[in-house]
Amino acid sequence: MIKKISIVLLVLTAMISCNTEKSKDQKQMDTSDHQLTQTIYYGGDIITMDGDSPQYVEAVIEREGKIIYTGDKASAVNNFAGETVEVDLKGKTMLPGFIDPHGHFMSAVLMVTQVNCASPPMGDVTDIPSMIKKLQNFKEEKGIKDGEWIVGWGYDQDLLAEKRHITKLDLDKAFPNNKVLIVHISMHGGVLNSKALEWAGVDENYKTPEGGVVARLPGGNEPAGLLMEMAYMPVFEKLPQPSEDEMMNLMKAAQMQYTSNGYTHAVEGFTHIKDMNTLKRAAKEGRFFIDIASLPGFTEMDKWLNNPEYKFGEYNGRLKFQGGKFTLDGSPQGLTAFMAEPYIVPGPNGEKNWVGNTSIPRDELAKLAKTMVDNNVQIMFHANGDGAIEDAIYAIENAGIKADQDKRPVIIHSQFQKPEHLKKYVEIGITPTYFTNHTFYWGDVHIRNVGEKKASFISPIKAANDLGLITSNHTDFNVTLLDPFFVMWTSMKRETRSGKILGGDQVIDGYAALQQITTGSAYQFYEENRKGKIKKGMLADFVLLDKNPLKIENVDDVKDIHVVETIKEGNTVYKK
Repeated sequence: MIKKISIVLLVLTAMISCNTEKSKDQKQMDTSDHQLTQTIYYGGDIITMDGDSPQYVEAVIEREGKIIYTGDKASAVNNFAGETVEVDLKGKTMLPGFIDPHGHFMSAVLMVTQVNCASPPMGDVTDIPSMIKKLQNFKEEKGIKDGEWIVGWGYDQDLLAEKRHITKLDLDKAFPNNKVLIVHISMHGGVLNSKALEWAGVDENYKTPEGGVVARLPGGNEPAGLLMEMAYMPVFEKLPQPSEDEMMNLMKAAQMQYTSNGYTHAVEGFTHIKDMNTLKRAAKEGRFFIDIASLPGFTEMDKWLNNPEYKFGEYNGRLKFQGGKFTLDGSPQGLTAFMAEPYIVPGPNGEKNWVGNTSIPRDELAKLAKTMVDNNVQIMFHANGDGAIEDAIYAIENAGIKADQDKRPVIIHSQFQKPEHLKKYVEIGITPTYFTNHTFYWGDVHIRNVGEKKASFISPIKAANDLGLITSNHTDFNVTLLDPFFVMWTSMKRETRSGKILGGDQVIDGYAALQQITTGSAYQFYEENRKGKIKKGMLADFVLLDKNPLKIENVDDVKDIHVVETIKEGNTVYKK
């Protein structure tokens, strides 16, 4: 009897203990539920970008930086425990945060310390006197002393009333005691005054390097001021910059240029070691509130390849070293893009049968590209001219890449493609990021330089998409404005400054234009399962617009859309 009573007591004690533990666990779970907070967005057009045609949902729920629900609002409210913060979009349009396919983030940082010398619509310089005045005002406003640098950006000789390059003679009169550099709109060159040329060691005895351009004054060998490509790169690399502490303080302003345009991801398009280290410090100090993808340059590959200090393909503090970058040629508007056949106009110094420049011999390029591929580094090529594009294709093929290997080599700009290049892109898995802003900014110049037929096939997004290629479209900031709606408009209209439609058979619709800055970009950075769509499990990166780009009847009105708010992983990083 005593034994039976003991067993019963033991069972009762166990049951009480289990119930107590269960109550304790339930209490902890209830407390956890109450601590959970999610945000539901509803009340506007929510375009998911998930699929080949527009798909809308009624509501989206974000929790801890990720999307946990998309669908109808009634189901959303009833199925989630914890506190729910409701955000009524009040008719605004929600899209995934825009992804910059290609630009120059470090230039955005330095822009804060430089003066805008661009012509409309990027700036207000219309001729050489207005440029000089702009530089003079900047010197006065910033209190720049004699002997110090004055740096401008955005200079475009084709948009000046004089229709010529500015020279050191123009600059010397106004700035006899300062070193002056005006960076060309292509970012592949610049004009220096005499003080700056002396600092750079460029005089009448200076030999033009292979792949470089040095403009000379008429009748002799004296440099005129313009340096392009491989003649400019050494100058750019040793330009004095703000201290690293100052650079840290400029990071916020640089990122705000992106977030105010709806971007939650930026690209540093050719990163030197010193800038890689600057970005690493900023990441370590938690200064990034958007993602930064860096493309280290091939010229310093010996310093970063297989160096444990620079791990590729993973984020640390919102910074990722994405892939190795080759710059193969210059800009078509600067006559330094490498063409398979000569331009129909003379070269920068009046050269006949001018085909532009290549920065690196084809076989050397192929060898370096294969080294990157063999070490699991994604390869990316700046290539504007069809000659440079053919060099990139050659290098990719010689690296043994095929489409089914999912290596995703990117040809940045891919502007003057030949139609037959597109089949090669499909065969070896090249994914191009195009630059349709050129149709407006320099379309008329391209017609003059290469003829209308060749110019009309610039950035052929439609032809590429029809073949099943995944594509994107960029601004190359600060070469053109960091404005996603202008990018959309140029791809949907392809209108030049003079009002001519350049390659009308290559226009795309609004949804395809949005894919270029969302899903297409995400794919090129191996982030298609993380960004670019409003879908369960993906990052809660959103942009809110005042109008729905897909419901605008007049294509020209796309340019007038505005960003109202930008949200990165559930946190507002810009609000108008």
